[in-house]
Amino acid sequence: MIKDFVPKIKIELDKINSENELMNLKSKYLGKKGELTEFTNSLKSLTIEEKKVQGPLINTIKKEIESLLLNKSKEIKRLLIDKKLSDEKIDISLPSRGNRRGTIHPISKVLIDITKIFSEFGFEVFDGPEIESDYYNFESLNIPTDHPARDMQDTFYLGNNNLLRTHTSPMQIRIMETNKPPLKIISPGKVYRCDSDVTHTPMFNQIEGLLVDRDVSFAHLKGILNEFIYRFFGSQIKTRFRPSYFPFTEPSAELDIEWINKSGEKSWMEVLGCGMVNPKVFESVKYDSNEFTGLAFGMGIERLAMIKYGITDIRYFYQNDLKFLNQF
Repeated sequence: MIKDFVPKIKIELDKINSENELMNLKSKYLGKKGELTEFTNSLKSLTIEEKKVQGPLINTIKKEIESLLLNKSKEIKRLLIDKKLSDEKIDISLPSRGNRRGTIHPISKVLIDITKIFSEFGFEVFDGPEIESDYYNFESLNIPTDHPARDMQDTFYLGNNNLLRTHTSPMQIRIMETNKPPLKIISPGKVYRCDSDVTHTPMFNQIEGLLVDRDVSFAHLKGILNEFIYRFFGSQIKTRFRPSYFPFTEPSAELDIEWINKSGEKSWMEVLGCGMVNPKVFESVKYDSNEFTGLAFGMGIERLAMIKYGITDIRYFYQNDLKFLNQF
């Protein structure tokens, strides 16, 4: 029963002592696949009269849960500060520890490595705005207002038809609008989505790739990405391409690599999405799809870093923990 959510979460909150546990609890109830979210999604099967009753009730319970989570977060932070103040004692007579030389953050390191590999393939590097219009982020990429693919990305809307970009794919349009083929570019940058758990953060990094020319084929796409994987992870690694769906590519695929899981067994892990540029996208930039074809790919930098370095929680990258960062 929906009325049981608040008493249930109060009991679970009493057992929580850290911010990570709190984030996991928030994801459990309010995340994309959270219990309350699934309950909300079930409203579409109700009658209009039932929705009038259940809708306001769900909103009230959601606000109460958010308030409980906020209060618990403040309590945890206050306890951490109190503990830090009581534990830290400074002996000013001790000699100084000296200065440590800084190191490159693991995300920056992976981004540098990826950029270097594609630069050696002849790709030029471009960056673009993090605040995008709906047109560049969705419509020009064959994702109109009523397109179901919009539900795949929880978007931060800013008003006036602007938003924080949900992927780096808008750079495909911006580059093609001002340049004629042949094109061979990559575009790294930050992207934003309303999601947070052990494998997702509201802000993360992606890198987009685009190649447009005459007679570009899926074989070129496979060759480029396979060579990238071999250079990034090692030449012994195995890859496979699985059919997938993205509105701005057709056909589309996901690239998997063979990996050893925690149990020591071999398994397949998805690392990036790719495909041939959809002719609908070429229409947006007035390219002749009978004369030119293109390939595109996109990958998450944090995901590749997690796989390469064996990191189990994406939030480690952004907690400013020197013990963690000094490993790199």
